[in-house]
Amino acid sequence: MIRTLTPNTPGSERTHLYFPQHDRTTTRSLRPYSTCTFSLQSSTSSTTNPIAINPLVADVKVSATVQIFSNVKQMQSQGIQVTSLCVGEPDFPPPDAVLQAASRAVLGGDTRYTAVTGTAALRKAIAKDLNDRKGLVYDFEKEIVVGNGAKQCVYQGILATVGKGDAVIVPAPYWPSYPEMVALAGGETIVLPTREENGYLLTAEALDKCLQENSDKKNIKLLILCNPSNPTGGVHNQKRLQELAQVLMKYPQVAILADEIYERLVYDEEHVAFASISPQMFQRTMTINGFSKAYAMTGLRLGYMAAPQSLAKAATTIQSQLTSCAGSVSQAAGVAALTLVSEEEMEQNVEIMKSKRDYVIERLNQMDGVTLKVPPKGAFYVLPDVSSYYNGDDTQLCLDLLETKRLALVPGSSFGAPGTVRISYATSMEELQVAMDKLEEFLKEQ
Repeated sequence: MIRTLTPNTPGSERTHLYFPQHDRTTTRSLRPYSTCTFSLQSSTSSTTNPIAINPLVADVKVSATVQIFSNVKQMQSQGIQVTSLCVGEPDFPPPDAVLQAASRAVLGGDTRYTAVTGTAALRKAIAKDLNDRKGLVYDFEKEIVVGNGAKQCVYQGILATVGKGDAVIVPAPYWPSYPEMVALAGGETIVLPTREENGYLLTAEALDKCLQENSDKKNIKLLILCNPSNPTGGVHNQKRLQELAQVLMKYPQVAILADEIYERLVYDEEHVAFASISPQMFQRTMTINGFSKAYAMTGLRLGYMAAPQSLAKAATTIQSQLTSCAGSVSQAAGVAALTLVSEEEMEQNVEIMKSKRDYVIERLNQMDGVTLKVPPKGAFYVLPDVSSYYNGDDTQLCLDLLETKRLALVPGSSFGAPGTVRISYATSMEELQVAMDKLEEFLKEQ
């Protein structure tokens, strides 16, 4: 169970129920497709099995994004054409330098285990990149841990700091994996709602209030800050980060997991790393980043944590018992991404994404009953409010949208934002045009 603070009722509690376990969260049943079965199933089986499943695992929810994407792939395999804006994956290929480096690694026999923390070449490149672009100084030998994707690094950061009975503050809307990872660590998530009129950004006042109300009765060990945000695309600027840091100075026991995987995709201002805000925040921050979003290396599964030695060492210990090293070929490609891909090429991709964002926002503004009070400034997501439809049941809206128009979006309730839908514009402009036409047509029919 996740404890949720409601913004207008201090200290009140409610149970947040998750999609995709739609059979538990609503009395409506899913209508089967004529050509395929579309179902969102519980992670626990109803069949009798003498092998007991660990309760931590039995209570973990399946990722809504992954579940919808799987259903889309199933439909497509059966010949059904589906327009999908549900997955955060760039539509452009990795840079040519990355592909060539991966090819050279394979053909050159660079296919062996590396050190658990990654090759020295990649860790040096990461440390240099963080220093050059963010002003952060890390010892590549002791403070950089390369993992199999940023997702693994996030989980290891949580495991390194959170134990049974500990609490983690997660601002909502949030990436659905955060609370589930906390649960797997034996911890409790305190969901801290943000407001649409603030662009879903965390304020110092809200953070301070949450810490004051919970610190006496809960052992708060971690704050997770996704910046830029998935699913909102919101970006916390330097001033706002400084205000948050001032609050956190009063709670020295709280570590910060700064998920900055989208930091290369910022459109209207410069991204600032949370660890750069002050020496004190540097010592308490685990910076998570990777290569999937900016370099379109999603399938190569490569990410990293940059953190003070004690935290990096703890993450290394965990990784050594889970996966050992990241793939050697992926690491070679990562070195090329950081050392051979020009800033001009990176900026071109940012400009393309910005134009797609602007197009989606323009189309949404033309749809009756759809609101987007603050345009996103980063990542490649938009989280419009559609609560004027379906009495706010965003899950049923998305199910019917997929069934009738073959358009896949993710319901906002999966991200702790009921009444909204998440739109990923990381696809071709042609696909976006088709998607926006389908959405507008669907809403007009309601």
